[in-house]
Amino acid sequence: MRRRNFLALGSAGLAMAGPAKRHAIVSDSCGCSLAPQTAPLGSDAFADVHSGLKITGLKVFGVSLTPNSDRPYVFVKLETNQGLVGWGEGTLEGKAGAVMSCVNDFRDFLIGADPMQVEHIWQSMYVHSFYRAGPVIGSAISGIDQALWDIRGKALGMPVYKLLGGPFDPRGVRGYYHVDGANREQLLQIRETALAQGLSCFKSGIPGYYEWIERRPKIEAAIKAIQMQREALGPDIDIAVDFHAKTSPSVASIIVKEVEPLNLLFIEEPCPPENVQAMAKIARRSTTPIATGERLIASYGCRELIEMGVVDILQTDINHVGGITGLWKVAATAAVSSISMAPHACEGPIGGLATIHVDAAMPNFVVQEICGQVKPNAADKVWEEWFGFPAMRMVNGRFPLSEKPGLGFELSEASLANFPFGGTRPIARVFHDDGSVAEW
Repeated sequence: MRRRNFLALGSAGLAMAGPAKRHAIVSDSCGCSLAPQTAPLGSDAFADVHSGLKITGLKVFGVSLTPNSDRPYVFVKLETNQGLVGWGEGTLEGKAGAVMSCVNDFRDFLIGADPMQVEHIWQSMYVHSFYRAGPVIGSAISGIDQALWDIRGKALGMPVYKLLGGPFDPRGVRGYYHVDGANREQLLQIRETALAQGLSCFKSGIPGYYEWIERRPKIEAAIKAIQMQREALGPDIDIAVDFHAKTSPSVASIIVKEVEPLNLLFIEEPCPPENVQAMAKIARRSTTPIATGERLIASYGCRELIEMGVVDILQTDINHVGGITGLWKVAATAAVSSISMAPHACEGPIGGLATIHVDAAMPNFVVQEICGQVKPNAADKVWEEWFGFPAMRMVNGRFPLSEKPGLGFELSEASLANFPFGGTRPIARVFHDDGSVAEW
């Protein structure tokens, strides 16, 4: 669709019919007075500014790269009356079926609505759900929101990062790969590859699982693992270490104190993110930057961490936090308090590509995660087949920025057919020796 046609349609006054008569409906169960639904969302008020675009179709796809995957992708496709389509992702580990159902629950919020009214639709999905969004609703909203932004960019002929005011750095978005479980010899090889490919950052984890009060040998093993990474990768490569909330404040405080001389980029999730006071206790005991946020939903979920100044870096995930709209709001809120952003992205490629657009326009952006390795794996090859380019692979240590409109890709339903939804599978369940539940 040509841009002038899009603008002409908007000015042609494709107005909705006048306001319908409304009658209060009283629910016998709660005594609540409920207004009847209008279709589409608030259409009466926006009749004079409607763009001419209307959402006519909603599809959701469960995509399993392997039949037993605990992380099947949840892809959302929105169709419009003018042929533009938008894609988004709401992948949620261990709860794919629930998110797919939730996306379909939002059908009445979308069909007939103007996809250019992204903020209005986001607010309606979040507020009119009444019960505040957790990871299932948050992921459903995320997939829909990304698809709306994809349509918005295509309609205006611009990549999303330019709609957001970017890029801050035309070279692209700095990122890092993972080196989990690598031994010393492997780390030395990774260092050589990093220097050759212009990679400047990696992330790893700590071995094992930890009781609330842990014995010194296990703590020493974690400290030595981090020390080995620094020694093998050298002083000129940034290292981030993900504790994955496996440690209590007591255990985490010991480790972060011991590794202070290693000049880590950050330590991630040293305790569960919902325990803000515990996170604050750890932060007070260390000069190493503290990061968290991948499990948090919407900017509201980050408010306490930001207000208390507990963290240095927020890592909200575009597939859970509320899509592009949600991630952008978190970044803006964090920037006011001098908190940086290093978004999480360990699901599928659509969310990863969408995240790069937001990163490119963030003034407080640090680095972007992707759960890939230095060498492309099987998923990387599948993604390249889907999109026609090596999605989420860095060039000279950065993710390139596309000049194509929207999120910068086209995707066919047929390309997903070889990876049918294998059903929801539980994610890792680990236990301590005494049978108690362990964080993993």
